[in-house]
Amino acid sequence: MSITQERKDALVKEHGRGNGDTGSPEVQIAILTERIANLTEHFKSHAKDNHSRRGLLMLVNKRRSLLDYLKKKDHSRYAEIIAKLGIRK
Repeated sequence: MSITQERKDALVKEHGRGNGDTGSPEVQIAILTERIANLTEHFKSHAKDNHSRRGLLMLVNKRRSLLDYLKKKDHSRYAEIIAKLGIRK
């Protein structure tokens, strides 16, 4: 359900603002989006896994908070990350 280190490194390289940037909102949103997609696939075969569903809801809320922060700080970066990751709203 979690992502591999290689995939995380690729996301950091793709969405990072600089070399080794792991703390920017874009990178954090990209990593959370990957984890959310993995959990969504997990629920297709494990529909009654309510403990993991709680974790999924926490990830979605965390991503929403980061997106709200980015929208407030820099709307152009917000629009760019939404388009790149294909997130609604």
